[in-house]
Amino acid sequence: TYNALNIISDGLEAKAGTISADFSRYMAWKTANGQTKAKKTQAQLEVLIQGLLNPVTLIDMIRHFIVFESSKQEDANGLITVKTIKKMAAYHQYYAVNAAVLSTIRASNANTESQSAEVAIHQQGRSKQELVQQQALGDKKAGVVWHTQGSGKSLSMVFYTGKIVLALDNPTVVVITDRNDLDDQLFGTFAGASQLLRQTPKQANNRDELKELLKVSSGGVIFTTIQKFQPEDGSSIYEELSNRTNIVVIADEAHRSQYGFNAKEVDVKDDDGKVVGKRTVYGFAKYMRDALPNATYLGFTGTPIEKTDVNTPAVFGNYVDIYDISQAVEDGATVRIFYESRLAKIAISDEGKELIEQFDDQFTEDDLNQTQKERAKWARVEGLIGSKERIKAIAKDIVEHFEQRLVANANQGKGMIVSMSRRIAVDLYNEIVAIKPEWHSDDLNDGVIKVVMTASASDGDVIAKHHTTKQQRQILANRMKDNDDKLKLVIVRDMWLTGFDAPSMHTLYIDKPMKGHNLMQAIARVNRVYKDKLGGLVVDYLGIASDLKEALSFYSDAGGKGDPALIQDEAATILQEKLEVLDGMMHGFNYAEYFTANTSRK
Repeated sequence: TYNALNIISDGLEAKAGTISADFSRYMAWKTANGQTKAKKTQAQLEVLIQGLLNPVTLIDMIRHFIVFESSKQEDANGLITVKTIKKMAAYHQYYAVNAAVLSTIRASNANTESQSAEVAIHQQGRSKQELVQQQALGDKKAGVVWHTQGSGKSLSMVFYTGKIVLALDNPTVVVITDRNDLDDQLFGTFAGASQLLRQTPKQANNRDELKELLKVSSGGVIFTTIQKFQPEDGSSIYEELSNRTNIVVIADEAHRSQYGFNAKEVDVKDDDGKVVGKRTVYGFAKYMRDALPNATYLGFTGTPIEKTDVNTPAVFGNYVDIYDISQAVEDGATVRIFYESRLAKIAISDEGKELIEQFDDQFTEDDLNQTQKERAKWARVEGLIGSKERIKAIAKDIVEHFEQRLVANANQGKGMIVSMSRRIAVDLYNEIVAIKPEWHSDDLNDGVIKVVMTASASDGDVIAKHHTTKQQRQILANRMKDNDDKLKLVIVRDMWLTGFDAPSMHTLYIDKPMKGHNLMQAIARVNRVYKDKLGGLVVDYLGIASDLKEALSFYSDAGGKGDPALIQDEAATILQEKLEVLDGMMHGFNYAEYFTANTSRK
């Protein structure tokens, strides 16, 4: 006898989960028909029976929407234990995946009539996104799935791949990310689900490997990064890798600007950095189409597509499904994020504030395409944020604040600090361990605080000593994800701001100019569900409140509901209102006695 899933209920409330899942991961089934959300007055058990336990849905769930994930944990003695957790799709994942599969069949104009009844796609789709349904047959645009960060987007991609492999008679699936660390993380998730995928995923480390893997006539799950689609030798055309029609491209975080078609002129420089001419370059969307002209494209994103973004719909089509912050928090798929400004603690001049406000967060210290003017502006902002006095003040404040956070959370949970540059990250680390020497350790497997970044010898010995290899970062990631490990705080520049999942992380300190998608993705590091965790906290040292509001405005314009982060003062006001309601309800009752009475009296 095999246990597929469990259901717990008191006759009214009802939740479904797996035998190895924590109670916090048991979730209600919110729709009986996949089209409309059940009313809150309707008994959850009734909805779950009609929605999940009808024979078609239940069989589909057992066959296509259950996976096993393994994680390694190492104790103080170096003993490694492997923990395996069984995971099943939540209702929003189930219906979105089926809608995406149906949309892919439409977009690819695939002939599915020869399929047996066993692999026929379950037609019950939750998607009410009419625009994608109205797209032309065979347009190669399967759409965009917008599921807020932390709500299981990676697993949804796994479930989708497992179903589309059967639906399209074993196509080649190409999964594209825009960073190597994201590629590794997502690849690990897929590799753990090889049984569901019916094949072992492979990574293409260069364009020759990608071309070789695409030579097969069908089959295969291939991982690569968007940068592999950059033409060689300054060409504006990317060579065709395959003209097959049975290729499905899945793009993670599909809204990003590099998925553009538009041409632009860039400088051509000689070895001395002198501009010697111009050349035309395009966004990666064009190069992808050059390489795979007959593929069908599906995008997944954790943040909405901006109204002014014409590239994402041009490549992928319209929304297939939307699962926003409001729904995710209400369902318990994510926790609420709160915002706290500590700008008053760390004074910045008005001139400095204006400089930071005008700063384009797309500029980085490693961006070789910046103009001299842009590099000078970056250096001014970096110098302002990284001044010695300011770093000292922030280090002191973070130590005090984080220790209070640990006390409030029973010494549980983790924190992350986001710095603008490698130098600032290292300087901040040195100031923090000067205050708390016991937090430091040169041992990768010891210490309370670590810097997670890459560096080179040219950065100098002070910075280079914090360089981490891919394998070392994996060790630190495992430590960070293990709530019992003494590693509590990490300092990052760019790494781990997207795709990194440490459920117990409850505090994010931002000391880096961030806007739009980058900001929303970063703050989502603290929205994961974990045991008794009530919410995540974003601490602001630079004055990003206006950027948060701007991010919220395009989030709302896109049709999403719910605030990305709730300001603490507003939360306190809401709490006071609720307390007054409760006080009114208890009027006339001596409820104060309850708090001093013995157990039997209570």
